[in-house]
Amino acid sequence: MGIQLFAPAFDVEACLAQIRECLEKGWTGLGFKTIEIEKAWIEQAGVPHAHFLNSATSGLHLALDVFKEACGWDDGDEVMTTPLTFVSTNHVILHARLAPVFVDVDRYLCLDPDDMEHKITPRTRAVIFVGLGGNTGQFERVAELCRRHGLLLILDAAHMAGTRLHGQTPLADANVYSFQAVKNLPTADSGMICFAEKRFDVIARAKSWLGINKDTFARATESSNYKWRYDVEHVGFKYHGNSIMAAIALAQLPHLESGNRRRREICDLYDAGFVSNNRIERIATAPNCESARHLYQIAVDKRDDLLMALNTDGINAGVHYRNNLDYRMFIEQRERCPNANRQSQRVLSLPLHLRLTDADVAHIIDTVNVHTGSRHGPS
Repeated sequence: MGIQLFAPAFDVEACLAQIRECLEKGWTGLGFKTIEIEKAWIEQAGVPHAHFLNSATSGLHLALDVFKEACGWDDGDEVMTTPLTFVSTNHVILHARLAPVFVDVDRYLCLDPDDMEHKITPRTRAVIFVGLGGNTGQFERVAELCRRHGLLLILDAAHMAGTRLHGQTPLADANVYSFQAVKNLPTADSGMICFAEKRFDVIARAKSWLGINKDTFARATESSNYKWRYDVEHVGFKYHGNSIMAAIALAQLPHLESGNRRRREICDLYDAGFVSNNRIERIATAPNCESARHLYQIAVDKRDDLLMALNTDGINAGVHYRNNLDYRMFIEQRERCPNANRQSQRVLSLPLHLRLTDADVAHIIDTVNVHTGSRHGPS
């Protein structure tokens, strides 16, 4: 199989024990464990509210849908976003019948506040900031621009479980985390949406369960003879998480910080191994950011040649991400983000996961240096 790009590590016995409790109680759906993981995440991340969902993609769509309804946005209003992200970030804007406005990326491969400021219009309503690889980029400047222009800020924190800025979790109007299979806090698939304001959290909880104002767990634990009576206050979605995924998340959560420390150690090894190779651009971590380091990214010319060479040598690398403006649904904005277009043709993600040994990392470093023509060959 060679060296994998991603390889999640599970505390198998703890996961099985948590899942067993769900099975023995006969409660595998919404409630019970989902309530536990929400409370645990509030404590872990220091967020004011947390709602467990079936995916981060659902969370991003839910954030836009809640804001659009609560704030009276119109179809076609604008949401600023980045072209260097997984396509789900930008699909949800279209699903919400809003208009994506693409902003170029900076040296951190995150949204560039200078380009953002030039593209704000009277119809701009919100900004989605993607913390690519766990990086905070220029998040504080983006947040300040949002405050100044009265825009809501959504933090796509899919890669940011455990990221700190100035020692604290960066907070937006809505933070959306991913606990998908290969993320730093892996389940099979799930996520968490964390609103700054309770009123939005209340709406999201109803909307994520088809707009029903009383979920099944609440009804099951209610003593009233009228527990079956509920209202449907919104046209909602089936986005809620289940107790099996929450059980896995609860088992994995105690390992998040130690796992992120190991990821940072691996990234430090990569940095040291490439520091003398002037044919490699190492994507920097922003100042004051303690990144979760979901990705280790470099940028090189002839990226595809390096990818093929690494694959031939049994090292699986990846690309995060292809420029979304290459996709047909966004191609009309193709020329608006030249740096994103350039970097999407150069960027490459190297293996980064907890199963890597220091010897694996050294082998990857030597192989990359050789194939990029560095004087530093295999040690």
